[in-house]
Amino acid sequence: MRVGFTYDLRDDYLKAGYSLEETAEFDSVNTIESIEGALVGLGHQVERIGNIKALAARLTEGKRWDLVFNISEGMHGIGREAQVPALLDAYAIPYTFSDTLVMALTLHKGLTKHVVRAHGIPTADFVVVEHPDEVERVDLRYPLFVKPVAEGTGRGIGGKSRVSSRADLIEGCRDIITTYRQPAIVETFLPGREFTVGLIGDGASTRAIGALEVGFLGTAESTIYGLVNKEECETRITYTLVDDTTARAATALAVRAWQVLNCRDAGRIDLRCDGDGNPVFIEVNPLAGLNPLHSDLPILATQAGIAYQALIGMIVDAASRRVVRGRA
Repeated sequence: MRVGFTYDLRDDYLKAGYSLEETAEFDSVNTIESIEGALVGLGHQVERIGNIKALAARLTEGKRWDLVFNISEGMHGIGREAQVPALLDAYAIPYTFSDTLVMALTLHKGLTKHVVRAHGIPTADFVVVEHPDEVERVDLRYPLFVKPVAEGTGRGIGGKSRVSSRADLIEGCRDIITTYRQPAIVETFLPGREFTVGLIGDGASTRAIGALEVGFLGTAESTIYGLVNKEECETRITYTLVDDTTARAATALAVRAWQVLNCRDAGRIDLRCDGDGNPVFIEVNPLAGLNPLHSDLPILATQAGIAYQALIGMIVDAASRRVVRGRA
């Protein structure tokens, strides 16, 4: 199969003057080479495309592919993860991972929570704050958790995200709104165990490949799974594949949320337990990182006995089955 490959290479954006934090979601050369190697190993012909601008240029040149393996995160706008899927939809070219609607919805954590809550999936109580003056209407019990409404890879999350006073809440919201130029989401803090659940497929065919518990070493920046801890996970974080009663409850909840949101092919759902030990939906990552050694989904798959090439194959197979069913 002729497979196009869309991605945002971190080095390209660093050379253009963007910072390490601004490019945290983008991929390393190692990740691109690993995915390409896995696809070639599976018998596919791979054409590297790159970011959305490179894709647009190839399309206007008349280039087409049987399938596009898309991991492009996009740079600008809350709908940035939906940009490459939207362009591919316009040209009726099938691609891996979730569609334009899902990608546009799920980066916005507040809107996503409204949707899953409407389907009975538990989330922490929350308020979206668009301006620091709106903090006065936040009527939630402390401690609270503050983060950007539409970021990934732990951007805007760290030790200061957990706040215990009105003054800290105002400062936290102001910092996020100013730094990230987007609203802050304020949630009731969840004090319990943290899981990320890996998922494959879509609809009734969705299956979990395991639940990974996130733990914090003494070297961790905080007991919050934020940017610093994620970027330096090898020395700050422990990942343990678990299958106890709580993990199974988290897994069942993740599968249900994945299906409710119409996510597809592969990704992760993050959950944390409340004070009573019940798993609660935090957020979904329908475009999970795929570095074979550094990203949560491949780490989870490896611990579950799924080799990296096999994981990539499962993603392509899920997308291919959808194409056969006429749902590109």
